Amino acid sequence: MNPFYDADAKPEKLRGKTIAIVGYGSQGRAHARNLRDSGHDVVVGLRDGSPSRHAANEDGIPYDSVEGAVRRADVVMILAPDEEQPAIFAASIEANLRRGAYLGFAHGFAVHFGTIAPPAHANVFMVAPKAPGRLVRSEYEAGRGTPCLIAVAQNPAGDARDVALAYASAIGGGRAGVLETTFKEETETDLFGEQAVLCGGLTRLVTAGFETLTEAGYAPEMAYFECLHEVKLIVDLMYERGIEGMRDAISNTAKYGDYTRGDAVVTVHTKAAMREILTSIQSGEFAREWVGEHKAGKPRFQRFRSSWGAHPIEKVGKTLRGLMPWMRGPERAPQPVEARGGASDFGFRMM
Repeated sequence: MNPFYDADAKPEKLRGKTIAIVGYGSQGRAHARNLRDSGHDVVVGLRDGSPSRHAANEDGIPYDSVEGAVRRADVVMILAPDEEQPAIFAASIEANLRRGAYLGFAHGFAVHFGTIAPPAHANVFMVAPKAPGRLVRSEYEAGRGTPCLIAVAQNPAGDARDVALAYASAIGGGRAGVLETTFKEETETDLFGEQAVLCGGLTRLVTAGFETLTEAGYAPEMAYFECLHEVKLIVDLMYERGIEGMRDAISNTAKYGDYTRGDAVVTVHTKAAMREILTSIQSGEFAREWVGEHKAGKPRFQRFRSSWGAHPIEKVGKTLRGLMPWMRGPERAPQPVEARGGASDFGFRMM
């Protein structure tokens, strides 16, 4: 894959166009502010009574109903949670979408798995930042950017790729690098990463380590620091230097333990389970399960949240984080999250 940068983008593809952002959570707020600060005309589409109206007012971003924003827009970017998108599209977007408009997504789930069927006249593209929305904004403000993926699903106007690249550049992606992919590849790799490594795999590994130490009689505070707190230190090194670069920054004792003991934890059976997870994503089984869970009112989802929220690692973690002043404050308060997403974003508030 060859990366694209700001010099490769054509900002004029968005000049004079009104961009509607549907949803004003973590990603939506970052996109809207970055687009505005890049000189583009932005309006946010919000449902009646949305608490995000206060944030939009605070940011000086105009808003309208979803229907009104879509009718005004040449480009519509849907940044609501995956499971909410089909209902929003059917009720408020489809009938109000201008003929030949550009319809954007930050994650390919809805299009790839068919929960949304865009009209044939629409130019359908994706811009998927590879970071939570707060980083998309803070990196932009710092003069840097967040890498983005772009893809095109429908292109009747013939320039959807140019529009996608211009959009990615406008939110800061062109500073860090933009890679071209497909809706299929982005969706399936994103879901796999979330389930097998970044969220599902990592949280189970951390929790199992915590339980192993506490069940052996070690203090929960010690277990928390060793199995959760220090994960950030290692991940930051991997992020900056790669895996072997991380190893260069730790002690020889730690390095030897890594080389000789890691395969005892992540075994051939673990990789076989990962292949099963990937198969369930590729076949659409997971998508059907998640869509069904949402339609049923998310009973299992809520039980999982309740059960995990009561785990001892959460109690000791809250206490220990409270000892560190920089970990306190309203900016650290957890937000309701979507599965994106996606992206893809792990901190997306509802509209």
